[in-house]
Amino acid sequence: MDNKLNYIDLFAGAGGLSEGFKRAGFEPVAHVEIDFAACQTLTTRAAYYHLKEQGKPEIYEGYLKDEIKRQELFGHMPDDIKRSIINLGIGEENNADIFKKIDFQLDLKNLKDVDLLVGGPPCQAYSLVGRARSEHNMQRDPRNFLYVQYANYLEKYKPKMFVFENVLGLKSAGGGVYLSNMERLFNKKGYKIHIFQVKAENFGVLQKRRRLIIIGWRDDFVPNLPDLEKYNSGISSPVFNIFNDLPSMQAGGGKDKYASYTSETNSYLSDSNIRNGIDILTQHISRPQNEQDKLIYKIAVEKWNENQERLNYNDLPEILKTHKNRASFFDRFKIVADNIEASQTVVAHIAKDGHYYIHPDIEQNRSISVREAARLQSFPDDFYFEGVKEGANRTASFKQIGNAVPPLLAEKIAMELKTIF
Repeated sequence: MDNKLNYIDLFAGAGGLSEGFKRAGFEPVAHVEIDFAACQTLTTRAAYYHLKEQGKPEIYEGYLKDEIKRQELFGHMPDDIKRSIINLGIGEENNADIFKKIDFQLDLKNLKDVDLLVGGPPCQAYSLVGRARSEHNMQRDPRNFLYVQYANYLEKYKPKMFVFENVLGLKSAGGGVYLSNMERLFNKKGYKIHIFQVKAENFGVLQKRRRLIIIGWRDDFVPNLPDLEKYNSGISSPVFNIFNDLPSMQAGGGKDKYASYTSETNSYLSDSNIRNGIDILTQHISRPQNEQDKLIYKIAVEKWNENQERLNYNDLPEILKTHKNRASFFDRFKIVADNIEASQTVVAHIAKDGHYYIHPDIEQNRSISVREAARLQSFPDDFYFEGVKEGANRTASFKQIGNAVPPLLAEKIAMELKTIF
């Protein structure tokens, strides 16, 4: 592996965290993820890197142009790379099998040590919104205890450090008991931790995304940790710059593979690595909307354009109010304003409807596309999100994007940690 620092990615999702560490020069040993569609995405991204390193980027580009199909793309990959993406749920019933598969990868790469463990368990059980919508405040959700499994992997592989990402709600979940128990358990396994509360926009991501980043290190190692809470990448831009080179379309329109840009790149898209030289636009597709939703979207955009004011659901004409709950979620319809430097947080709920992510152009009158959501999360345009079946799958793509760690955030953290090893 050319003496590159290596990592194992647990609860990998679509690979946003991994994308950042890979770009920073780390090399993945394995990705572990329960969702099959996300594993297909991970495999496609692994194909991108393999073909790039083999000097055959045109094969991947052919896939983005729909000249070859997914299985043909995967056929250009060695079996060991495909086996490094482990489609199993982390837990007692699967851990022995997962350990076996990871150990195989370590032996294959002649690695005696794991440098880094990265990943964070699913955040729904800790999120404030998730708890608000849960009958039992998420107290009975088994995902509350997946950190115990994470600790098992620390004990097994003894990495020098780990990076654990999760929502701010982890601090208050269970009255703080989960985070306290987590720290106690990590200490028992031989790791000290530091908890950072980070703002994604400080790392160049154009959305207000607040997350906990827990950095852990082995007792026999004393790192000089960077202050991630004070980090400033120097990359900033109005949200406008993620929209201005993309073709216009109406609700339900767009092309999965592939469309052309309407203009050259801009400084933000270049600096953030969103447009990185492979100028093949994919997944610029939007969901259809009914006429009532379109009327509401127009009202929301007009209110913002005229007064920089957000739409309050209760201010809509009665004929447009279909939700019985009028006492909460006043902002269930929200424009992604393009004249500010950070949008609202992109979350997995975008897979259910686009009402909280209305495109700022009143003429297009739609919610944002898969590609626009991916750009808000700082994914590069050549990153393709797969579904279970080949071809366009908005729901699976939106879910993966909303659950992901922004690659730009991950890359900047990885670059800081790289100086420690």
